[in-house]
Amino acid sequence: MSALAVELTEYVRACFSGIWIETLEPEEALAEIRQLCRERQWRLASWNLETGLRVAGESVAADAPDPLAAVRSAEGLAAPEGAGLLVLENFHRFLGSAEIVQALARQIELGKRQRTFVIILAPAATLPLELQKLFVTLEHPLPDRAQLEQIVRELATEGEVPADAALGRLLDAAAGLTRYEAEGAFSLSLVRHGALEPATVWNLKAQQLRQSKLLSLDRGTASFAELGGLEALKTFCQRALARRTRHQVSARGVLLLSPPGCGKSAWCQALGREVGRPTLRLDVGALLGSLVGETERNVRQALAIAEAMAPCILFVDEVDKALSGASGQGDSGVSARLFGTLLSWLSDRTSDVFVVATANDVTRLPPEFSRAERFDGVFFIDLPSRAAKEAIWQIHRTRYGVDPHDPLPDDDHWTGAEIAACCRLATLLELPLAAAANQVVPVALSAAESLAALRRWASGRCLAADAGGVYRSTTTPRRRRSVDPSAN
Repeated sequence: MSALAVELTEYVRACFSGIWIETLEPEEALAEIRQLCRERQWRLASWNLETGLRVAGESVAADAPDPLAAVRSAEGLAAPEGAGLLVLENFHRFLGSAEIVQALARQIELGKRQRTFVIILAPAATLPLELQKLFVTLEHPLPDRAQLEQIVRELATEGEVPADAALGRLLDAAAGLTRYEAEGAFSLSLVRHGALEPATVWNLKAQQLRQSKLLSLDRGTASFAELGGLEALKTFCQRALARRTRHQVSARGVLLLSPPGCGKSAWCQALGREVGRPTLRLDVGALLGSLVGETERNVRQALAIAEAMAPCILFVDEVDKALSGASGQGDSGVSARLFGTLLSWLSDRTSDVFVVATANDVTRLPPEFSRAERFDGVFFIDLPSRAAKEAIWQIHRTRYGVDPHDPLPDDDHWTGAEIAACCRLATLLELPLAAAANQVVPVALSAAESLAALRRWASGRCLAADAGGVYRSTTTPRRRRSVDPSAN
């Protein structure tokens, strides 16, 4: 029995006569409900605007396309024993009608006595105030690995089904897709390659995530070897994500604090490649909706996709900017509700989703965000050490074709991004590195006050991303010597 069927059975037995099922696949959800009714010998009718009212697969009334008549037909499902279920597909489109809302409210009250149940299938629960206390909301989960494997075996011939290891990679690629999307991705791979290739599934998944505008799939090509420094952070996450322990304890994630340009985003992109997990980038700004309840719905949808794709990495970049309005002032509490939903999920989740959140200004984050058990560690990424800078210079000299004998400029307070910019400008402007350095203004000097404040806050509160152990602030950036404008 499917997870939806188990949950629906419980609510029917408890006599919840109004049930809303959030689903992106109404036909699949209806098929599961139909199978449940056969097993339980419950009466079932279904309605949608195209086919009208159908009982046992047959149309029963000429006026069935009328949504009001569909609601009223639920009374005819009453039986001395068992239950009668009326499934209304995409019925959220008709809840702007006061007459339909009133008819639903009346039918749900009657259903308590008659054991008739109104079930609405729709992509999201958009209930008017009059019905919010009368409906319970269930989720139709995306297919699990067993269901995806069944689709593979139904589509492919025996010789086309991959061996165990390859099949596992294919199912990893398909995790988070609907049944329809997975079937299409597998079919496309068979047409293109004559075999089931994970790369085709990944490409289709990336397209589907872009359409949602909430998540994007980041399949970075860089590795840890191409990133200088951050050795303690690299080791910590590689060990945490290597495998679950015998007690089935999974890694939760890390919060990274640093000034801009210190490699937080590049490191997260490389992490996915290093540990063999897809990296999902969550756009917190896109979660904020203009309609009542839209933000909460977007958050739930994004987190449900991430959990369906587990094991994965969820990258939340510059979370301080997105959650700076969590006090709820000025936006009718939308930011506060988003923050509350995210906090609850960070604390309560059991799925193998490793969260990497980054922030540049910790003063804009509510203090409860970084407490223990929401993240495995809070790391401070300071300006790179001398050894890390040498590695970063070598990486970007090679990348931009800079003469390896060209002397290095004064880089005392540079970030990795500024070293990369200097090498790129040296190639672009055909200048020595020392001259190209005059075109770079280090953020450690242009924002010296905010960096000093961030270091003071992190000292004793965070782990050191490079050296390991508890971070202790010992340096204060000095002002860079003035440069004659003629040198530029």
